[in-house]
Amino acid sequence: MEYSQLNKIRTWLEEKQADVAYFSNFESIQYLTGFGSDPIERVLALFVFKDAQPFIFAPALEVEVVKQTGWPYDVYGYQDHENPFAMIADYIKKRTHNTNIWAIEKQTLTVDHLETLGQYFPQAQYNIDMTAYIQNMRLIKTPAEIAKLHQAGKDADFAMEVGFKAIAEGKTELQIAAELEYQSKLRGVTGMSFDTLIQAGAHAADPHGATSNLQIHRNELVLFDLGTLYQGYISDTSRTVAFGKPNQKALDVYQVVLEAQLTAQAAVKPGITAAQLDKIARDIITKAGYGKYFIHRLGHGMGTSEHEFPSIMEGNNLVLQSGMTFSIEPGIYIPGEVGVRIEDCVVVTTDGADTFTHTSKELKYIQ
Repeated sequence: MEYSQLNKIRTWLEEKQADVAYFSNFESIQYLTGFGSDPIERVLALFVFKDAQPFIFAPALEVEVVKQTGWPYDVYGYQDHENPFAMIADYIKKRTHNTNIWAIEKQTLTVDHLETLGQYFPQAQYNIDMTAYIQNMRLIKTPAEIAKLHQAGKDADFAMEVGFKAIAEGKTELQIAAELEYQSKLRGVTGMSFDTLIQAGAHAADPHGATSNLQIHRNELVLFDLGTLYQGYISDTSRTVAFGKPNQKALDVYQVVLEAQLTAQAAVKPGITAAQLDKIARDIITKAGYGKYFIHRLGHGMGTSEHEFPSIMEGNNLVLQSGMTFSIEPGIYIPGEVGVRIEDCVVVTTDGADTFTHTSKELKYIQ
């Protein structure tokens, strides 16, 4: 892995006249270092300095894993009974005397951790927020990143096809999810990028409902939403298929969502705004009479995590540029009746967009 992004952060610190950058968001740390781990209640941090070498501070049980990634700088660990911020302060003070101005990730740094840090650096100011800076740094993907996203997309297509084949009368949503995840791991996939979502019939009308022990029955739609991991990068895709022959209303809803998804995807190109893209899909659904049932944004950024900057939604006038990656996932959710979502993630090219997943979006009938 290249660590050139760290040099950009040093330059940014100089421009902001700041001394220390404290990264507390594990997703930011993964992006900048190649080491990915959610520390849960423990402390994981990356410190970058204007005038000294960076270091990672991690739970002791993670230190060897950090080294195995090829991280070329220091990594320090702590055990659960030790005071992590006392140790952090000691390592920093041995490294540099310039600790007056700090840049932090205000969106993710907890008040508790900030106040504890302030006990060891009481003279410091913590008023520079670098959340937007790191978001924009992650916004345009490199060719190497895009190649990893394409491979994750291939693995997601495989998982989707396994899931379709697993559908049978009386099987539960959980059983289908288990089958596609099992076969994915046999293929070499290290993990899913989020909890696999399988929802049948009216259950699919709850867009953030969990996969359950609900049995699959004939003549209803089944919604799949899944993603896989490849070398720290994710895939994210949704398809809705027909088991037997659903009623005409369900089929009509499907066609409306399909038109919205295909039309919006075809409209992606540099120069269009996120809000304009959302409106293209939303207008189609609204014109068909289902506007009040499209209850979320059109899409979200993706890369090393499934929800990144930017949001493809009303009110976001961000102009799309080549190299941006995000989802296009319109949906219609009619409570107690039917839910349909169709999703591909794309990368903006010089004149359009390429998708990372290629499973057919024409309605698939499973008998």
